[in-house]
Amino acid sequence: MRNQLKIASIQEEKLNEPVAEETVETTASIKGNKVTRTVSSLMSGRFLISETTLRYLPFVMFLAFLSLLYIANGYYAQAKDRELDKLNNELGELRTQYVIAKSKLMYLSKESEVAKAASDMGIKEAVIPPDKIVVNNTKPAKR
Repeated sequence: MRNQLKIASIQEEKLNEPVAEETVETTASIKGNKVTRTVSSLMSGRFLISETTLRYLPFVMFLAFLSLLYIANGYYAQAKDRELDKLNNELGELRTQYVIAKSKLMYLSKESEVAKAASDMGIKEAVIPPDKIVVNNTKPAKR
């Protein structure tokens, strides 16, 4: 009888050990099933009709609207940046044209250049200095 008890207790121990492993395996399989269910729900679109999703839908829409505003603001800033670069280039070109025109004017307004231009038209430079004309007007001017 002792041997039978010993054999029975050994068999019970063997039966208890796999049961413990099976409980670990079933917990892992439940987690795997949960992941599988979640992925399946995402792929099929069933998550969209759940109560929790519908409750948070206004907030999600608000976040989507903010995202669109953020993207639009980025495009707007890039457009303004390009416009600013274009205007800066144009300003540089205009400044260069101004400096060139000013230097030409300074060169053409020199006395020697004016005399050359006048001689082409038949006007000569005066050798005698101009006389001062003085008017003595004792009567007040009539209006």
